[in-house]
Amino acid sequence: MPVDRPDFAALDQVSRHYGLALSPAEVASFGPAVDGLLRSWDAVERLYCEQGSHPPDRAWKRPAEADNPLGAWYVTTSITEHEGGPLAGRSVAIKDNTAVAGVPMMNGSSTLEGFVPAHDATVVSRLLDAGATIAGKAVCEELCFSGGSHTSRTGPVRNPWDTTRSAGGSSSGSAALLASGAVDIATGGDQGGSIRIPAAYCGVVGHKPTHGLVPYTGAFPVELTIDHLGPMARTVADVALTLAVMAGPDGLDPRQPSAVSIPDYVAELGRGADGLRLGVVAEGFGRDNSDPAVDATVRAAVETLARAGMSAEEVSIPWHLHGSPILDVIATEGPTAQMVDGSWYGMNWQGRYEPDLIDHYGGRWRSDPAALSELVKLVLLAGSYAVDRYHGRYYAMARELAPRLRAAYDQALARFDVLVMPTLPLRATLLPGPDAPPEESLARGFQMAENTAPFDVSGHPACSVPAGLADGLPVGMMIIGRRFDDATVLRVAHAFEQLVGGFPAPPAAT
Repeated sequence: MPVDRPDFAALDQVSRHYGLALSPAEVASFGPAVDGLLRSWDAVERLYCEQGSHPPDRAWKRPAEADNPLGAWYVTTSITEHEGGPLAGRSVAIKDNTAVAGVPMMNGSSTLEGFVPAHDATVVSRLLDAGATIAGKAVCEELCFSGGSHTSRTGPVRNPWDTTRSAGGSSSGSAALLASGAVDIATGGDQGGSIRIPAAYCGVVGHKPTHGLVPYTGAFPVELTIDHLGPMARTVADVALTLAVMAGPDGLDPRQPSAVSIPDYVAELGRGADGLRLGVVAEGFGRDNSDPAVDATVRAAVETLARAGMSAEEVSIPWHLHGSPILDVIATEGPTAQMVDGSWYGMNWQGRYEPDLIDHYGGRWRSDPAALSELVKLVLLAGSYAVDRYHGRYYAMARELAPRLRAAYDQALARFDVLVMPTLPLRATLLPGPDAPPEESLARGFQMAENTAPFDVSGHPACSVPAGLADGLPVGMMIIGRRFDDATVLRVAHAFEQLVGGFPAPPAAT
């Protein structure tokens, strides 16, 4: 369909918006030139449409409420493309920020409702090639902007350990489905802790890979410099197996190094963890909102590792306390410019674009911005104010500080093989009620990410494993490693799992 040509009023509005100081006659004089230039838009559309990209015919359904007691499924499917492979016979839930061709993708938001992607995300193609069965799309928080599990337009996702409590977010459905035993493996996305937060709340394993290890192609971004996709499962071995399938360059995501060595993560687990050095990060404990039971459970887990032949020594990394505010600026101004004003990827990107998704989402959010969640509104209010008033100055400062934050962890990791701390300062909190004030919804969405957020900025691999239970609720321990040394992180995680005889499951799932 040809691009609508602007009339005099439309061009005059643009002139006034930018303060071009064009007279009416000058505006009119530009009309023919603008019209001629826009013919290239028509030519590009014709060329693009000749590619003939259409969604495949794949069966899916919306589960009945009785079949979805945790509110964790968006749609269910049964897609298998290969009978053999390392994931043959394994069921996988795909976080609904990630495209499965021919299957609706909502990203927790009415702004995407009704959109059906034409292409599988790279990680989905790789999982299918490895023999996995895609069992459905897992609910996620609206546009992935919440560490709680109460903002999706389909309703709250409930924690299998206590259905009055949050499952964590934004990969809320992925964690809940795993903990309940509904699937073997799930994918998650992480821009401030969104793999590790729900893993900790629900008592499963969630691994945020090194930034750039796993291609983000085909997943809805939040901010290019902090976007991560990663595996979630009930065991470290399944996470390692899935990471091996997902990892490696795809040639479509410029964030990925062109040459990355992908080890056999499962074989690496067999090396054990004897003699490895653990740096227990002092600043990860005793946060302003830390639950003493969480700190105590993680310290007990560290003692278990130390008794088994690893050395553990406390280390101070003062810059860890700066990571969360640095992330706040990047994850507020960045998405305002890219994800909202830029309608997904914005401009200046050399990876894959999805024109139909950009058009669908860009039009829908602008038609009813009042429908966005309180957390997304908070990001827009703060982000747009800061960008308009200071022109991206604070975003630039935060990006300039990111290498210093990374260097602080690198310096500690020169002495230690991994760092450890509580994944979150809290255990799963109560879900806000349907009439909860905005202040409560906002607090439940952001109050737990002080330890997880810094590693989205620094890019280090970080894995949350269940450290134990405190008063019947899971507590997560986070293990952090050198960039692209995800294998050592998983070795320590696996060693802990073996030492405690496996991770507990919710009573209803046993």
